[in-house]
Amino acid sequence: MSALSVAVELPRVSGPTLLVDLSAIAENTRTITARTDAALMAVVKADGFGHGAVDVARTALAHGATQLGVTSIEEALALREAGLRTPVLSWLNQVDADFESAVSADVDLAVPSHQHLEAILRGVAGRTRARVHLQLDVGMARDGAPPAEWAQLCRAARQAEQRGLLDVVGVMGHLGCADDPTDPSNAAGRRRFAWGLETARATGLRPRARHLAATSATLTDPRTHHTMCRVGAGLVGIDPSRTVLLRPALTLTAPVVSVRRVPAGTPVGYGHTWTAPTATNLGLLPLGYADGLPRAASGRAEVMVRGRRASIVGLFSMDQIVVDLGEEALAPGEPATIFGPGDAGEPTVAEWASWAGTIEHEIVTGIGARVRRHVRTEHTSGLRSMR
Repeated sequence: MSALSVAVELPRVSGPTLLVDLSAIAENTRTITARTDAALMAVVKADGFGHGAVDVARTALAHGATQLGVTSIEEALALREAGLRTPVLSWLNQVDADFESAVSADVDLAVPSHQHLEAILRGVAGRTRARVHLQLDVGMARDGAPPAEWAQLCRAARQAEQRGLLDVVGVMGHLGCADDPTDPSNAAGRRRFAWGLETARATGLRPRARHLAATSATLTDPRTHHTMCRVGAGLVGIDPSRTVLLRPALTLTAPVVSVRRVPAGTPVGYGHTWTAPTATNLGLLPLGYADGLPRAASGRAEVMVRGRRASIVGLFSMDQIVVDLGEEALAPGEPATIFGPGDAGEPTVAEWASWAGTIEHEIVTGIGARVRRHVRTEHTSGLRSMR
């Protein structure tokens, strides 16, 4: 039998596994709260940035956060169903969203337009007072009311407040370039937010929660903190500003499915983009771009096996990648670390983002449903399955 056809298979091999370390989230929460006098809203949208929304929420609340933030009403209701009763804000909803259910569940709602305000008022129909945060666009041309519409929105909200239909408990904005503290648009955003607060107060509104800063601004610019900061990526170990050392909370591993010895000149994968320059051992790992590994990292990414780095060779496939093991003869079933906190020299999420030309947020939120999730709980080495 030729070397090209020899492959040792393991019939029963556990699949890729994502481990979430809650002690890292606890540590990051403490680090961040120590850098501000403002209250901390733990943002757990997108299933807690891929880390498990409920676990991230509970951990952050136990270590300094006082409120929660999500995008959709559905995400907020899921937190309520999990038994979390702390204030939670939902800030990205269509005008025909289920505002009645949100208000009934004591969920705060962002109001980025007059249309949203009217829809919320129709949803509650005077049965209860909605708690809202007026949302101002401070320079992203994305979410939030444009400045030209802000005064009208504030007046309409104040009228509804006087009629006993809602409470304007907050005013919020979002900076577009806080990752770079030197960018001049940050100063422009701060000025616009200050103007927005003055305009709101001039209509008679007295919002208790005033929040502009997300993770980067929280870590770099106290002038943005106001009464509350919204932090999501920072909780799970991502600092887009690259100014504070936070602790990554994810470790992705996968078992070697098969190992084969190939001669020099052997092409690998679709398109034969890589050819073995010398005789080598190739290991097959059972995960690919359907599991969240960015195909754009082909030809650059690495994994760790037996305490050393090994290159992923050839194009990523949907369900599998091939690793050049060199002279290392791994046994099927041995683990490879795709990424982790980096403490043992393994690749990190930041490296994967660099290899793929993207941001860490995309890597951690993109891990697919086929990957099994486990949680390492605080103060113990025990694991439990997330699903």
